[in-house]
Amino acid sequence: MIRPGLTFKLSVLLACIGVLASGATGYYAYHANRALLVDEAGHSLLTSTELLGQRFAASIDDVSADALVLATMPSTANVAQTDDGFGANVARDRLAQVYSNFMVHHPEYLQVRLITRQHHGLELIRFDRDADGLVRVEGDKLQEKGQFAYVFDTLTFSPGRIYTSPISINHEYGTHAAAGKPTLRLGTPVADANGAVVGVVVIDADLAGMLKRLQSDLPSDYHVYLTNEWGDFLVHPDASKTFGFDRGRRVLMQDSFSATRPLFEQRQSEVMVNGLTGPTQAAGQVLAFVRRPFCGPEGNRFIVLGLAKPLDHVLSGAHRLGYSIIRMVLIFSGLAVLLAILFARALTKPLHLLAHAATHLFAEHAMHTLPLKRTDEIGVLARCFDRLRREIKAQMDVLHDKQHELAHLATHDVLTGLPNRMLFMQKLESAIDEATRRREGLAVLFVDLDGFKQINDQFGHSVGDKVLVAVARQLKQVLCSADMVARLGGDEFIVLIEGPRVAEAAPAIAARIMEALNETLRVDGHGMSVGASIGISLFPDDSGTAEELLLNADAAMYAAKSGGRCAYLRYQDVLDARLRERDEQLEQARSARARIGEGTTQGREAEPTA
Repeated sequence: MIRPGLTFKLSVLLACIGVLASGATGYYAYHANRALLVDEAGHSLLTSTELLGQRFAASIDDVSADALVLATMPSTANVAQTDDGFGANVARDRLAQVYSNFMVHHPEYLQVRLITRQHHGLELIRFDRDADGLVRVEGDKLQEKGQFAYVFDTLTFSPGRIYTSPISINHEYGTHAAAGKPTLRLGTPVADANGAVVGVVVIDADLAGMLKRLQSDLPSDYHVYLTNEWGDFLVHPDASKTFGFDRGRRVLMQDSFSATRPLFEQRQSEVMVNGLTGPTQAAGQVLAFVRRPFCGPEGNRFIVLGLAKPLDHVLSGAHRLGYSIIRMVLIFSGLAVLLAILFARALTKPLHLLAHAATHLFAEHAMHTLPLKRTDEIGVLARCFDRLRREIKAQMDVLHDKQHELAHLATHDVLTGLPNRMLFMQKLESAIDEATRRREGLAVLFVDLDGFKQINDQFGHSVGDKVLVAVARQLKQVLCSADMVARLGGDEFIVLIEGPRVAEAAPAIAARIMEALNETLRVDGHGMSVGASIGISLFPDDSGTAEELLLNADAAMYAAKSGGRCAYLRYQDVLDARLRERDEQLEQARSARARIGEGTTQGREAEPTA
């Protein structure tokens, strides 16, 4: 039964909230509205500046990722190493189509180039952007760029690193629409199969286009500032103040806004200034500046990004605040009376929450709404209910954990933790279905340890178990994450390999397994070598079912073991050997019959003479 005092406490509470809210709102609005608006505008600008900086960095990372994609394509390294010829031109044209697609899908890219290390940094593939679209530069119009930093510096990088140029005006000859535009160049090395750098991929990005796309979500009254690490304006509302170093007249941010000097001295990472508290530093504006690293972790390069908003726009709401104060006081007072009248509804709401929680016992969202912090009878009931739910859930969790543990034990080997035969066969059957759908192959490798019986007999079963665990660990280290290794029992393991060229890869993988298992193991201070014989069966060449693939791999393994331990053999090789043996037996039989026939004929010819 609910206490009568609850109604009184709730009525007093609601009345106090209404009176205090109305008084505090009026007082705070009268004495702090201007400072509050300006401060909120500054923080909003700072947040927007941080987000704009993150988006700018993300845009540069996207360009870097595109350059890495182009540089790591196998065809890129092949084209960079080949001279002119029909085959080389065909490969170059195919690769050029990929570069063209990148330009089509990234309108902010002004140029995409593949530059070879040979011939003084000669361009092999080059796409420019002009007013009519994309232009592929070919033949004699391709230029040698070995003298530019974005080429000779990038050639010294290790594969995977990104060269980021300073942001400058593009003055290179014959760059079509890129000429005279603020440009950011990103390059990355192209490496051959041996890791030797054979060329570079360079992407020229339009700085103005990137910022225009990033500024699309900003309000129209925001102004953007961007400088390099020396303070030269790269972006400014007044275009005449940008890239002054390119025209011999430097315009620096720290001279225009003295409050930003700590950013360039790297004593601060962000600065806010406004015309209300600092009219000499930001006349009629609210500004926020942040310093962000540029060109990766190495070096000490950075940019300073800033946003500005007119102070008049920030304070425009203050003129309407006086009228809002009266409305707010009336609204809050009326709300206090209304809440006091409707306290019965508020009183029954916790009961509805308890009923909802009871019908959704294990739903976390229902539990979050329980009034657990209340000190009255409803709070006691809610806490008791929550404790009961937690105990039930704990028991259910224990039961689920036991079920998961049993399920794992049913499909995995207890000693090595590897999948057992049942799980392997399920995986193999699903892999066969997937390979059939994709028209690909797969391989099954049956691995039998050659020296395990001697180790077991010499050192005992406990050492033998540790050897099996070590062998399982070595097999997982040798195989790729996509491959599967399982233990069938005893010293027998089975491996599943999937992929488009598995027939060529399976012998190499078998050789790596044998090499790993031939290494000396150290178990309990004993050095021992296990060794293994491996049988290989392929799908669909050797069989189309999981059981037959396993049996064929087993047969190939026994053939390899009988022919000499520590060897691998394909099932097709076993069939070929059997076929050759049968042909030899047939040939021997025919020879024997021929000799018998000759002897009979000679005997018949000799009888009349006798």
